[in-house]
Amino acid sequence: MAPIPSSGKEPDDSPDGYVGLEAGRAERLARERGWSPVRSLPPGAIITLEYRVGRLNFEVADGRVRRCWKG
Repeated sequence: MAPIPSSGKEPDDSPDGYVGLEAGRAERLARERGWSPVRSLPPGAIITLEYRVGRLNFEVADGRVRRCWKG
């Protein structure tokens, strides 16, 4: 099933709270809190720079979130 379109709002949640968590747990928690989509990336990944409201990005190394940012 396709995700429900976002209303243009972001969850009232701090990305800093995900740093250090196990990647799978962080992704589940982010989705429960209303982030969509959630994107996990390896360190140094080449990504597009457009800002997408409601998206949460994780940089994952050794199975843990090393860095987290919106958009």
